[in-house]
This record gives sequence, structure tokens and C-alpha cells, in this order.
Amino acid sequence: MAQLPTPEDPPAFLKELQRHDFLAFLDRAWLHIRGGQLLSPNWHIAAIGYQLHRVAAGDTRRLMVNLPPRNGKSIIISIAWIAWMLGRDPTLNFVCVSYSNELSGKLARDCLSLIQSAWYRELFPGTVISQRRSASYDFETTRGGGRLSTSVQGTLTGRGGDILVLDDLIKPEDANSEVVREAVNEWYRSTLVSRLNDKSSGAIICVMQRLHQYDICGMLLETGGWDHLSLPAIAPEDARLPLLGGKLHTRKPGDILHPERESLATLEDQRAQMGSSAFAAQYLQDPIPAEGNVFKHDWLRTSPPDLEPYGFGEIIQSWDTAKKTGQRNDYSVCITVLLRQKEIHIIDVWRGRREFPDLRRKLVELARLHMARTLLVEDKGSGEEMIQTLRSEHNQGVPLPIPRTPTLDKFARAQGVSSMVEAGQLFLPAEAHWLAEFKSELLGFPNARHDDQVDAFTQLLDYVRRRWSMQTAAPAGGTVFALEADGSVKAYGEDAEIFNEHGIDAFDGDPWSGLY
Repeated sequence: MAQLPTPEDPPAFLKELQRHDFLAFLDRAWLHIRGGQLLSPNWHIAAIGYQLHRVAAGDTRRLMVNLPPRNGKSIIISIAWIAWMLGRDPTLNFVCVSYSNELSGKLARDCLSLIQSAWYRELFPGTVISQRRSASYDFETTRGGGRLSTSVQGTLTGRGGDILVLDDLIKPEDANSEVVREAVNEWYRSTLVSRLNDKSSGAIICVMQRLHQYDICGMLLETGGWDHLSLPAIAPEDARLPLLGGKLHTRKPGDILHPERESLATLEDQRAQMGSSAFAAQYLQDPIPAEGNVFKHDWLRTSPPDLEPYGFGEIIQSWDTAKKTGQRNDYSVCITVLLRQKEIHIIDVWRGRREFPDLRRKLVELARLHMARTLLVEDKGSGEEMIQTLRSEHNQGVPLPIPRTPTLDKFARAQGVSSMVEAGQLFLPAEAHWLAEFKSELLGFPNARHDDQVDAFTQLLDYVRRRWSMQTAAPAGGTVFALEADGSVKAYGEDAEIFNEHGIDAFDGDPWSGLY
């Protein structure tokens, strides 16, 4: 037997340690993957390492790891661990799946880059990428192992793996859509699980942040047979977690997962921004079952009695036009709001059943009455005709309509903007003839008789949310327009000087309409 290096020969000893100890390997691999950035050590990395060691040893064939975003799960598992495993056994085959080709492709490129690095090749000289199959999304070693990367609903015909790694099978924006969740779950049941080369010894690792009670993790846990490592950002109860290396880590209620990166104050700020429901799922790994009502009465705030809606700020109108008229059909709805800094004040709600010519006249009337600056129209049903008509007419005092095409179901759209209401950014007047009906429908959703006001409302909040998310900085080669505290609109970015010199009003159209 060849003599093993000793601590008196540090370089050789370190290489041997990296070959046999995943955490030592990860520490060095992190430098390559993150462009020279040091790995911030924390016990949760060793907890994940322990569970991965059990997979490698064949002690578990179904492993689920849930932890908050930005805590290194993808680098640890989908990049570094797979590279380390291929270094130790270049005959292994991995199939890696994420919700999009963009995400799975990024993880694949980083993994291949690590394997092709000079440091890795020196550490594992027996693992060589084959010239006949060397694409980042599908590479093979000269020993027949490799890594295949794909996305949900991607093609896997004729391909399989010894270990399947499921890394974020669903994105947060889609988690509240029952249609999307069930499509992911069904693809797993009907396609993915059958891709194991050996059903008796093959392993599946599912790693993600929890998103919904019935996401893929919820479905798998309900099925049973999974070893589950849950790492909430804030510990809910006492827990003793085994670590790679033979140690145990004890968590007490209230303990923070990685306080050097995210303090309690930072986490509470995150909770306020995203809402308690989303925070409970993504950060605490404890998705709250969907309640009957999305919006709560306690979240609603009242506008000050001296609010002057036509002072500084911006008037935005959101239209949801009914597909048909008649007493049994939905209403057409226009919600008018004042957008002032980070506050959304609803100043008027109109709803009614009108034939198209009368509805168009009502839209023009309300736009002029409230001096609307931005006009949102849902681009479906009669809304398509409304958008085309208004664009061809160029009515004075009526802004060109901005088409809004919903991509999620009604409930998912409402859940997506509920955090804005919970954060206290929505204001209603103390009195208005429309107020009782609006509040009844909003607070009763999704169980109310009608939901047309909620449709117009969520369309508006989604538009505002997207605009706010783009006002932090100008994109490369572009211009961002921001609503300032005094109500003025200021441009930032490539053409900012031109816009600010001449004034935003010198330009036609909505400066935000082409940005998303």
C-alpha cells in the first residue's frame, strides 16, 4: 500500500484531505466557483454534508433538503458535490433538473468549469471529460459517467442517472398556481422518477426552499420514505442535527441559521417586505395552508381626510373589461389610484355592465375626469378590442393604454401582491359610495360571488410592484424613470440627461411601458 501523506507535508496532505473530505473540497472549490470569494463557514454546511455522505454511502436513497434562499444550496449540491463525486467515481451518472433551462444551464456550466480547472485535474487526474460529449448541459467522462442537465418538462427519453438531483423545480412566482404545481408533480410521477438507472439502489435528492403546502416537497413528504433535512432561518423548536465529522449541532427556539449573513433584524425586514405567508414558506420552511381569504381586514389603511389626489403623485387607472354584458355576467371595472411615493391610495372604483361603445365612452370620461397619466387594460376578451380602438383614436386627455396579459390564475395573482397590502401600502378613503362593495369583494376573495374588482386591483398592484422593482438602478444601456418624493418623475441611466433637460412630459407614451 502506498504511504499516505502526513501533516509534515502540507500540500500533499491537503490534496489527500480534499479527495476524501467533501467539506475540505468544498472550501477550495468555492473559490473557483465564486471567483475568489471565500466560503463563509457555518454549521449548516456540515449538516448538508452529513446527509450527502449518507447518500454516497448508500444509507439513504431519498433525501430532501429545505433551506432559505441564498444559503449556498445549489453550489454545495448541484455543483461542488457532483464534481467531487465524479472525481471519486467517474462512472457515476447524474441527472440534474431545475425549473428553467437558464437556471439548470448556469449550474451545469459552473460544474463543468470546476471539473476542467487545473486544480481539479491535478486533484482527480482520473476524471477526464470525453471529447465526444463535452457540452456543459450534457457532458460525459472517459469512464462513462457524466452530468445531464435539463428543466421541468424537458426531454429525458433514453437517458437515466444513478443519482437524480432536483434543484428548485418550481419558481416562487408560480408556486401559488395550482395548475403549475400539479404539472410539476405529475411530471415527477410520470417521467422523472423512472429515469433512475437502478430503481433498487439509485438515489434522488430534492433541494429547494418551500413555497407552498402542496409544492413538490409537500407531495413527496406526504408520499413518505424521504429523509428530510429542514433548515429554517429561525429555529421554531429544539433540534439536534448531526454534522459531517461526527459532531452534533443543537438549535434552540429563535436561533438564526446563519447570523453572520442574515441577522434577526434583516430577516424581520425581509418578512415585512415579502409578507408573512411567503416568508413562512421560503424562510421558515413552513408553508401556511391557504386560507379562505387572501386579503385581511387588519391590513387595510385609511387615507388622510385632507388627501389631495390631484397634487403631486401619479394617477393610474386599471381596467378589467367583461367578456359579455348582461345581468348574469361579470362587471367591467375601473380602479383609479393615486400613486405617491410608496403609497397606493384608491380614490375611485367604477363598475358596471355596458355594451362596448358605451364602455369606451365611459373609459374616456373617467380618464379625463381623474386626469389619468397611466392606463392599464387587461389584454384579453373585450380588452383587446378596447386597446386597439384607443390606440387608433388618440383621444385628447387619455393616455395610450398599456396592455396587461395575465400569466397566472386569479388566486396566484392575488397571492403575489398580497404582501404589498399586508405591508400597509394600500389606502382606502374613509367614506365612498363604492367602498362597502369593494371591501366585501376584496376581503371575501376567492369565495365572493364576483371577482372583477379584485382582477382590476391585482392587475394594478402587479404593475406598480414591477415598476418599483425597476426603480433601483438603470439597466445597462437603458433608462429608468423614478417617481420622486415631490411627485416629479426623474430619469436615471443612459439617456437621463436628455429626459431631465426637456422634461418627461415632452415625450409621448408611458416611459415604463417598454421595460417589462
